[in-house]
Amino acid sequence: MINLFSLKGKTALVTGASRGLGQGMAAALSNAGAVIIGTGTRDLTNTKRKIEAEGGVFHSLITDLSKAGSAAQLAVDAEAVTGRIDILVNNAGIIRRKESENFSDNDWLDVIQVNQHTVFQLSREVGSHMIKNGNGKIINIASMLSFQGGLKVPAYTASKHAVAGLTKSLANEWANKGINVNAIAPGYMATDNTEPLRKDEKRNEFITSRIPQNRWGTPKDMHGAVIFLASEASAYVNGHILCVDGGWMSS
Repeated sequence: MINLFSLKGKTALVTGASRGLGQGMAAALSNAGAVIIGTGTRDLTNTKRKIEAEGGVFHSLITDLSKAGSAAQLAVDAEAVTGRIDILVNNAGIIRRKESENFSDNDWLDVIQVNQHTVFQLSREVGSHMIKNGNGKIINIASMLSFQGGLKVPAYTASKHAVAGLTKSLANEWANKGINVNAIAPGYMATDNTEPLRKDEKRNEFITSRIPQNRWGTPKDMHGAVIFLASEASAYVNGHILCVDGGWMSS
């Protein structure tokens, strides 16, 4: 049974792996046996140190996915490192908070570029190689705001709705080509992105009280979900949005 969850012999490309959820998922995939190629806009030494301390193999690529053409180049660079990509985790994302009536075009376009446009581009570029190989796993990172509207985050909400739709669309096209395309929708996680919410005493209290498990999530809470979707254990799971939210969506 444990072999169903083994990733030995696999290579995983994880975007946004320098910290937070991306770093946690990269470590989890490494612990399951995968070689990791982690990307970020900043130094990934901390992630590399954590993974290698556990006996894993980590390669880093510094990439700014806000730049045009960066996703296509990343696919080329990543494949050059190990020869093939078996697992793609589209985790990199940004958020801008402001009332919609004051939300600028630049903020809108920045968020859509990183959270939506590059997810499609990287999936397309890596997915084309997976199709040639006859197998692969693509895991997109969605959000509770793939289902809900949120407050003061119009671009983020739009992009995460798009990620959910893209996940289903690609799954429909590629399922019969040996590719599984799924997404994880994290609930309220204690990361840099949510720091403003956690510092707002009233918002923090409201959010925590609505989570049935009565706590914010952590990167460790993503470990089981990402290993499941990256492994043979999920061979017949396609186009699914897996909520890891402490029960938020059921409350």
